[in-house]
Amino acid sequence: MEFFFLLKGVVLGFSIAAPVGPIGILCIRRTLAYGMLNGFISGMGAATADGIYGGIAAFGVTAVSAFLLDYQVYLRLIGGFFLLYLGYTTFTSYPAETAVQAGGQKFFQAYGSTVLLTLANPMTILSFAAVFAGMGVGTIDGGYGLAAFMVVGVFIGSMLWWLTLSGGVNLLRSKFDTGKLLWVNRLSGTVIAGFGIFSLIAVGR
Repeated sequence: MEFFFLLKGVVLGFSIAAPVGPIGILCIRRTLAYGMLNGFISGMGAATADGIYGGIAAFGVTAVSAFLLDYQVYLRLIGGFFLLYLGYTTFTSYPAETAVQAGGQKFFQAYGSTVLLTLANPMTILSFAAVFAGMGVGTIDGGYGLAAFMVVGVFIGSMLWWLTLSGGVNLLRSKFDTGKLLWVNRLSGTVIAGFGIFSLIAVGR
């Protein structure tokens, strides 16, 4: 039973992480610019946030859920402006300079930025809550124990997606010279900023 719920969590985490959004674009760009480890660590930030939101939904932390939903407008505003900032810095960065800067501090920034971006979308909690409710998590025998297995599965599934994405992109990294990486930066920056603009417009509706 435990393994079954763990496996379901893995599939859920992989599926939620897979659609390419601003985090995916960041992961791809950072893998090309800094290497597979930086791209994977960026994805791990998103996997951490998915695990946190999955845990809140699975264990029925209603006070936290209510707080996040009550302040979702402010969280989306923060996320939207953060995406604009990341879009600008990505667009204006140059491969030759950023390659030299890759290191421990860059890894921490990569991880932290994607944690914040993912947490800035509290509607993710509703997705997890709906799926978990449909699966009966927390309402069957051994509810909290099985919920824990499922949350761990969500984190593992999300992690597997980011490992797959960063690994796949890394295989193509040798085909990108400085000129191509510059265009990757500009295209990525434009797309990321576009997500930020869309997020800010959605807040006003």
